[in-house]
Order: sequence, then C-alpha cells, then structure tokens
Amino acid sequence: MISNCDRPPPLVRRHTHGRRPAAQSIPSPFTRTKIVMAQRPEDKPVSHARRAIAAGLALLPVVAFAQKTVAKPVVQVWKTPTCGCCEDWLSHLKNNGFDVAVHNVEDTSDVRQKVGMPERFASCHTGVVQGYALEGHVPAREIKRLLREKPNAVGLAVPAMPIGSPGMDGPAYNGRHMPYDVLLIRRGGQSSVYQSYS
Repeated sequence: MISNCDRPPPLVRRHTHGRRPAAQSIPSPFTRTKIVMAQRPEDKPVSHARRAIAAGLALLPVVAFAQKTVAKPVVQVWKTPTCGCCEDWLSHLKNNGFDVAVHNVEDTSDVRQKVGMPERFASCHTGVVQGYALEGHVPAREIKRLLREKPNAVGLAVPAMPIGSPGMDGPAYNGRHMPYDVLLIRRGGQSSVYQSYS
C-alpha cells in the first residue's frame, strides 16, 4: 500500500480559458550587456581641462577676425588743392596705419582757429584725429603716441615745413635733413617739446 507521502503531488491545471500559458522569458546568451564603467575621480579634472582647451581653441578664429576688423584711426585733413608735400604726408599716414579724409580749402587759417591751434604754429595743412589737432608734418609715430597717452592738450604741431620731416623727405630734397621738434600744444596756447628729431 502506497502512503500519501509516497505519492507524487497531483498536477494542478490552471484554467487558461482557451489561451496558451505564457512562456517564461529565458535570457539569451547572445544578448548584449551594456557595461557602464565608473568614472574615476582623477578623470574629471582632465575632462574639464580638455573642454577648456577646446573652447579656447574654438575662440581663436573669432579673436583673429576681431583683430583684423578693428577700425583704423581717421585723420581729417584740410589743405590747399595744390600742396604736393601735403599729399606726401597723407601717404605717410596711410602707410603707417591711418585712414585719411581730405578737405581741399583755399586757406587753412580758419580751420586752425576752429580747432584751437595758435597761428604761430602754422604750417601748410591742419588735421584732426580723435579730438586732437595736428598741424604740419607730424610723424605718424608721435600721433600714435598721442592717442595712446591721451594728454590734456590741443594737439601736436611741427611749425613751418622742416626738410626731412614726413612729407618733406622725398627725392626732390636729395636726402637733406634738418633738426626739428614736435610740439605738444596746451589748452592755454603754451607749448612743450614732445619729441625732437635730429
């Protein structure tokens, strides 16, 4: 006689009402497993550094473009129509990084009066750049210095037309040169030597 303990457990049939029992999902050995690597703490500064370098390199073309598009200082110049040395001085300015706007007049004395340049410092042309007056054959080097230092002054003057100054140094002068001073003209009309050329 078989006891109840020796009998196998009865099969329990679940009512599926005509549906097949759901198959169990068995993981396939070919299923790809995404492996996530933990980021090491020492990797983070390197990542930030690389991003900073990449960002800096990306800005280089922008900076270079901005430098190329910086506007040149514009010198407004009043001169007589037939002044040849004035034209040579204008070429000197253009060759040294300035733009020029020329106004031909019969007399420059009215312009000097308007910009505050005393008549005793007069030359053959008068200019204005960024609020400063320029009288005569002022070297571009001193104009750049003036705009950099921005003194409280009327501007610069090279009285008369000294041979060897910019615009007075062409082939017609056969290399001749005479010493001259670039003067800084103060608001009250006083002057001081800004730079000497010998």
